[in-house]
Amino acid sequence: MSAPVTPLPTRAEAPATPRAAASRPPRADALPTRRWILDLTAVGLLLLIPVVGFWPTFDGAGYLVAALGGLVLGMGLGVLGRLFRWGILLLTAATVVVYFLLGGALALPHTTVAGVVPTIETLRQLALGAVMSWKQLLTTIAPVATGDGHLIVPFILSLVAAVLTTSLALRLRGAAWAVLPAAAFLAIEIALGTSEPFVPVVQGVVFGLVAVVWLALRQAWQPQAAAISVGEGSARSGAGVRRVLMGAAVVAIAAVVGVATSGFAAPSSPRYVLRDVVIPPFDIREFASPLQSFRAYVRDHPEEPLFTVTGLPEGARVRLATMDAYNGTVYNVSDDGSGSSSAFAPARTNMSSDAEGTPATVHVEIGELESVWMPDAGAVRSVTFDGARADDLRRTAHYNEATETGVVTLGLEKGDEYTLDAVIPEVPSDEALADQAFAPLKMPKQVGVPETLADIASKTVAEAETPVEQVRALQQMLSEGGFFSHGLAGQPLSRAGHGAERIATLLGSEQMVGDDEQYATAMALLAGQVGIPARVVMGFYPDEDAAGEPVYTATGETVHAWVEVAFDGAGWVPFDPTPPEDQVPSDQTTKPKADPKPQVLQPPPPPAEPVDLPPTVADDRGSEDENAFDAGLLWTIISIGVGLLGLLAVLLAPFIVIGALKATRRRKRRESERASDRISGGWDELVDRASDFGAPVRPGATRQEDAGVLTAAFAEPRVATLASRADLEVFGPTDPSPDDIEAFWAQVDEIVGGMGKGRSVWQRLGARLSIRTLLEGTRFALPARPARSAPPARTTQPAAAALHDPAMPKNPTRRSRRGSKTPSAPERSAHPPQENA
Repeated sequence: MSAPVTPLPTRAEAPATPRAAASRPPRADALPTRRWILDLTAVGLLLLIPVVGFWPTFDGAGYLVAALGGLVLGMGLGVLGRLFRWGILLLTAATVVVYFLLGGALALPHTTVAGVVPTIETLRQLALGAVMSWKQLLTTIAPVATGDGHLIVPFILSLVAAVLTTSLALRLRGAAWAVLPAAAFLAIEIALGTSEPFVPVVQGVVFGLVAVVWLALRQAWQPQAAAISVGEGSARSGAGVRRVLMGAAVVAIAAVVGVATSGFAAPSSPRYVLRDVVIPPFDIREFASPLQSFRAYVRDHPEEPLFTVTGLPEGARVRLATMDAYNGTVYNVSDDGSGSSSAFAPARTNMSSDAEGTPATVHVEIGELESVWMPDAGAVRSVTFDGARADDLRRTAHYNEATETGVVTLGLEKGDEYTLDAVIPEVPSDEALADQAFAPLKMPKQVGVPETLADIASKTVAEAETPVEQVRALQQMLSEGGFFSHGLAGQPLSRAGHGAERIATLLGSEQMVGDDEQYATAMALLAGQVGIPARVVMGFYPDEDAAGEPVYTATGETVHAWVEVAFDGAGWVPFDPTPPEDQVPSDQTTKPKADPKPQVLQPPPPPAEPVDLPPTVADDRGSEDENAFDAGLLWTIISIGVGLLGLLAVLLAPFIVIGALKATRRRKRRESERASDRISGGWDELVDRASDFGAPVRPGATRQEDAGVLTAAFAEPRVATLASRADLEVFGPTDPSPDDIEAFWAQVDEIVGGMGKGRSVWQRLGARLSIRTLLEGTRFALPARPARSAPPARTTQPAAAALHDPAMPKNPTRRSRRGSKTPSAPERSAHPPQENA
């Protein structure tokens, strides 16, 4: 009988000299210093590219605090996870804790105490922001403000990308897999960014350059690349480094040339990003001109409060809408032309950045006004909605900085409130405008203007010498030569509307009679005939006797329309062409006949009975408001719940997948087609579960070697007996019976069940969710754990007896650990397993 062949010691097992032992790293999987420096530097550069790419998306460099903070924290977590060998569970938990503890200080400082300590509001916004902040960022026109929760997006992206990229770079042999999270971060940043095509080209080229150099250096520093003779290795190593540097130089030159040529060859059309898809197209033509409802406000709400304004500076006006396009029937807000409505964008907190004037904080509370046009004052920098519908109003609010017009597509209703941070411009005097020319603006082309207006305008401004004198001539011709009337009961006849026929009749009659609607339209059309850039504004402002009051109540009696003219260097200046209200025509023939008066006045008496119904109507409206409030509160609670559940589902998804993979692996081992494979599968299940608990088992070791490691790790003497039984069953002359298989698996389950005794809940949970054994045998396999103590002597008598049994086939083939085909026992002894490089 020949003695069993002793396996040759591998490089890891070879006895070390005292000098080698002193210079050897403390752990087998420790990384050299140059590897740490290279990987961390490359990861930082790769992630810094998408961080800088967010610059056009945000208003200023304030976002860098959140983005760079998330990058540093994520890389720190990746380093700690590598040093302390954290599994996916601990690393994910640490990332979530860091997100909630430090996310407030970096992304939501205005919700924290002293800018650092998170509050309940901070945690709520962070939980919701993980799900909702993406939509908020995409539905806001860039550049967006650093407030409103928008900083959550760069913070969470840089944090997660840094954790994944750093962990993969420090743990895997192939650095190419670590590039994937960084590339995903870059792709998401570009998709969330702007339509500027040049910046993504630069980002992609720099990203590719850094990745190529990093991968080349990692490949040159691989252990197998250095496994050559010293002299030859030094020469080849130097040549390899030179090739890497030369290749990097070639890539750099190509990148510079490509970027330079792309600047000239890039198409003029914008690049489409997610923001172009998510934000629905805004068409102002869907909404009727507010000037059409001018008489309705005067007639139906003469004293009813349409809305109230608090904080309006003295002399300031409340703008409802600005109209600069005429089609012969109505003056409307346009969607083309310089300084027109083409600049409508979702409301945000960084609007009108170039506006100059007196800052003011104006609070508006909507009453009977039911309109999509949002009352505002001056140049609005930000708008903050309050009340039950605040979030819906914010998402549907649009503002045009050029015309200072706000639109809420959802529509304003009674009870809505919002606060404006505005700048009230100063109105220059005629002396200040004496030397100012008209602004060179391209106004929308006026269509359907009566032909007679050109002659009237030319004659009116013929004697004026300066631009402001021309405007005053048109204003005075209307305000001093016309008469005022709304055309209501008891007033001189004055038809509503501002179509071409109505304006031609107004200017062609012996006595011009009308109100703000007709006079403002007439002056703007006359100005356009002589090349004056003019537009019509409809809004509200208090009467002279009510000016200066702290609270201004807008009613139908205080609605007005005026004209604004653009002067170079002074902006849009208001002019009032409407005659005073006490300037009425002396000819009574312009009034309605006396007979129709009783018919006009008769309808009010029948509704006298329903006059007592306002309390009921008010109560109904109140209940509706309460229901709306309850619905809004319920929707908020549901949104928070859905957000938390979604975040929980995302966090638990890897754990569910891991559990399912392990359960599938166990089932396949238990139900293998061959009986011997079920025995070897049971042993593999035992070793894998022990490895999940931290036992330092080695890939390729024999069952007796594994038994020695498991016995030392768990103080379980039955493991050695089970290993010998597995060898006899697998290499024996006959296949094991079903009862033998059931008994073997029962003993495996009993030993596995005892592995968790004396361990904490977190250790048991970490063992169940460990992915070490799932990755074994793949390119992502984790480094082997260092042995905690010397393994016991090998006990191979049972296996040896089985090997020399004359009844055993000479070349049996069984499925060994990890389900791979291995040679028979004598062949395995002749070719001992080797350590992975």
